[in-house]
Amino acid sequence: MAARTPLHARHLSAHAVMVDFAGYEMPLRYSSIRDEHVAVRTRAGLFDLSHMGEVRLRGEGAEATLQRLVANDVSTLPSDHALYTVICNDGGGIVDDWIVYRVEDGFLLVVNAARRQADLDWMRAHLLAATEIVDESDETALLAIQGPEAVGIVQTLAGSDLSGLRPFASALGRVAGVECRISRTGYTGEDGVELYCGADPAAGLWDALLEAGAGRGLLPAGLGARDTLRLEAGLRLYGQDMDERVDPFSCGLGWTVRLGKGDFIGALPLRQLDQDNPPRRFVGLALGPRQIPRHGMTVRSEGEAVGEVTSGGFSFSLGHGIATAYVAPHLAKAPLTVDLHGETVPARRVPLPFYRRARLAEPPPRHSD
Repeated sequence: MAARTPLHARHLSAHAVMVDFAGYEMPLRYSSIRDEHVAVRTRAGLFDLSHMGEVRLRGEGAEATLQRLVANDVSTLPSDHALYTVICNDGGGIVDDWIVYRVEDGFLLVVNAARRQADLDWMRAHLLAATEIVDESDETALLAIQGPEAVGIVQTLAGSDLSGLRPFASALGRVAGVECRISRTGYTGEDGVELYCGADPAAGLWDALLEAGAGRGLLPAGLGARDTLRLEAGLRLYGQDMDERVDPFSCGLGWTVRLGKGDFIGALPLRQLDQDNPPRRFVGLALGPRQIPRHGMTVRSEGEAVGEVTSGGFSFSLGHGIATAYVAPHLAKAPLTVDLHGETVPARRVPLPFYRRARLAEPPPRHSD
């Protein structure tokens, strides 16, 4: 039986279409994927992300353990700030991607739901001395409100001023009277806020946010819109766009790797790669307005199969099909096609992200499910 988040009853009362995702019964959509997608791009959407894992590392050895586990450098991470990182295996393949916060008693790791147990096993196998690992996932709820109206909606309920909360920063505070860790990362390409709170008060917080945002066009949003939004923003999804067979340079995440920081798991094979010409190239593809690519469809060059679509769908913001795929480096600029339901259609190579919101001050944060 699939697990349920603390907001399960709220999803049912809202007549959400529920699906099994990463071992949880989760809302796919409430109204329509398109309506929820557009709400996030133009107003705001509210997501239940309580299926994600939250793990704490504490103790004198916590930082050294984390430095060994992750490819990014946490040594200079300020208190109450976060960074995005990948975790590699001994061969340089990606075990998972995390958001890492430096918090008051160590580090808070936000891990993908589908990888939670695998990540815990991996961490425990590489734990250094004087390090405590605590899995808080089942006691924690995570609500994310995304879109241009998101911060303003949360501010009406917050007990402190959120205007100084910068991207990838966090703070402890109260929202609608509920104690939360308030952060500003996101997974949609829009501005927004994440609220980490206890499981018990999560339903009341959900209700308060929907009420506060009713006059600003806030809609509850499900996994369907979350996927179309993150694809437009060029953000990777673990299990589709990357896995343990893919190195971070091949999937365009080399910026998360700090080879000069010292030893970490996977560092040796990553140092041996030609970082400018990795084994594969992660590319963005644009198709026609009635051409909707899907995961697993074959990508061809001059009739020869050269790769597969990793993520694909219809871009509600752009009005045409979009996809990401891996191809050999020498084909990165070659004409490509996609096998679409028995028809071979041209696919134009385009830079990532497909969509970027206006006045974006810095690259959108990256994370997956």
